[in-house]
Amino acid sequence: MTPEQLITFATVAEHGNISHAAQALHLSQPAVSGQLKLLQEAFGEPLYQRAGRGVRLTAAGEQLLAHAERLRDTFRQAQALREAMRGLERGTLRIGASTTPASYLLPYLIADFHARYPDVSVSTSNGNTAEIVAALGSVDIALIEGPPGQELPLGTGVTPWREDEIVAIVPSSHPLAGDEAQTLESLGGYPLVLRESGSGVRQIVERAFARSGMAMRVAMEIAGVEGVKEAVRAGMGIGFVSAMSIRHEDGVLRRLRITPQPLVRRFSILMPHAATPSRAAARFMELCVGQPKEG
Repeated sequence: MTPEQLITFATVAEHGNISHAAQALHLSQPAVSGQLKLLQEAFGEPLYQRAGRGVRLTAAGEQLLAHAERLRDTFRQAQALREAMRGLERGTLRIGASTTPASYLLPYLIADFHARYPDVSVSTSNGNTAEIVAALGSVDIALIEGPPGQELPLGTGVTPWREDEIVAIVPSSHPLAGDEAQTLESLGGYPLVLRESGSGVRQIVERAFARSGMAMRVAMEIAGVEGVKEAVRAGMGIGFVSAMSIRHEDGVLRRLRITPQPLVRRFSILMPHAATPSRAAARFMELCVGQPKEG
């Protein structure tokens, strides 16, 4: 049994798939399978079983996983410390971002970062807020909408970031389109289009209606900002999106600000291993907190 075999085992368990783990480890699939075989031989019993295209841990594998994950996390922290001591002539930066910052802020931030550090390879992953928080183990820094809302991995730093307003959107032909300020009571009289469960926007809208004592007439649930906008264009109901997402609209949709209390939220930056971030992650954080707002 070797540390490399345990790290490989933890990565396979994380991805649930040998080929995906091989990509994450920058190894060939046969090399990963070979390490798993040697590890199983060292223990003398199966640690995992094939399950469709993936793998499922046995009871013995589940017991081993806790030890393997601690070793992998320690190894990652040592890597982060090494990168913190080196320059940015080369390197990688893995960024996770929830829907709104991924679509409307991240492209500008990455362009700025690339201009400063052209030899650093940047990769991104996106999803809703809950999905990005759940995937913190595979990124160096994450941008999310609102507070994390669940337990974070040990050592994760949370930095409050920019403010963002949630607005209602309607087609230009909608009865409410003529007045750009509306109360929740007036909006609640119409069918609503909501984002999927786990969305930061949806959580804010649901809390606002709950505080007001208003019931919501949910006509449709749909994933993604663009999905909400298309559903509203199709006449399915009133949608709720970040004001950033409609700043370049062509006039088909109208924005309605919510009064008397606008729905305002704050984005957060999450930094796994905040005590010893990679140099690239630290520089990207500095860029995020120092960059002025986009118009």
